[in-house]
Amino acid sequence: MSKGGNRYYNGPVSDHFDGVRFFNPGGTPPRGLAHLLRWQFGGKRVRWPGRYDSPFLEVRPELSVDGDRLRVTMVGHATLLVQVAGLNILTDPVWSHRASPFAFAGPQRRNAPGIHMDDLPPIDVVLVTHNHYDHLDLETLGTLHAEHAPHVITPLGNDTIIRRAAPDAEISVVDWGDRIDTGDGIIIHAEPCHHWSARGTRDRRMALWAAFVIETPAGKIYHIGDTGFHGGINYRAARDKHGPFRLANLPFGCYEPRWFMESQHQNPEEAVMGMLACGAGHVAGHHWGTFRLTDEGIEEPLRALEAALDKAGIEPSRFRPLRPGEVFDVPAGAG
Repeated sequence: MSKGGNRYYNGPVSDHFDGVRFFNPGGTPPRGLAHLLRWQFGGKRVRWPGRYDSPFLEVRPELSVDGDRLRVTMVGHATLLVQVAGLNILTDPVWSHRASPFAFAGPQRRNAPGIHMDDLPPIDVVLVTHNHYDHLDLETLGTLHAEHAPHVITPLGNDTIIRRAAPDAEISVVDWGDRIDTGDGIIIHAEPCHHWSARGTRDRRMALWAAFVIETPAGKIYHIGDTGFHGGINYRAARDKHGPFRLANLPFGCYEPRWFMESQHQNPEEAVMGMLACGAGHVAGHHWGTFRLTDEGIEEPLRALEAALDKAGIEPSRFRPLRPGEVFDVPAGAG
């Protein structure tokens, strides 16, 4: 542990790091234990089915996607295979049965991963947005390192955790505003999002969280693993800096109750507002229907998304709520 008490990261104070903990500038910190207990014992959680199988079969992806093609395949929750410009990118890879520190307890999958791990194409890059268990899964990262040895890109402090599973992995650690040139015209930028981090009760906000912009010859992709809407500040900043996006990967589930979740998890209406604010031509919607983490019913995000798109006058085909195994060939052009 560093002198300042941070077990993951020791670095200079910044506009989003106080020397021990990271924070959202002008934002709202996560609620504390009393609020958590109030939520957990509030008794308003909608029951989910034991299984929620995808209508799409497990897919075997192409080895590579080139030219102006951009393909996204849903694995589950926030795990997406993004194939563009000859590069295969995995976001927040989780193949484990539970999003939990325990093998015997915690949120369990309601559907199988949309790609069997043995059927993955060669994985070049892994993006890990933050350290919550539904986004950073050590078992999966260890397997990916053994079989693919990908270049892992993650915000400050998360490398300390990842090296427990892959001590000799190639990891680039990024702060907000940093960029990594992976070659062949692809640059990955780390950008702010409004969230937090923790693996337990004593490491809150000790590792950074981030969104990513993937700059490619086939267009720009904006990937967010988790975020509160935060008045659209980060969405507008991303567009001002990078211009409109061909694709945005946006979370739109895990949002109830709002009094507890609003600052950290956007709802479907806010995801649609984010789509407009960042100028995304199309959206791959994720973070729903696999792990029950919050109070809403398993299909409530779909109904709320449909209403939000109708209210905004957006063609539903532009915002795809992806199911495991579903493949989205993203049309060319930004927003």
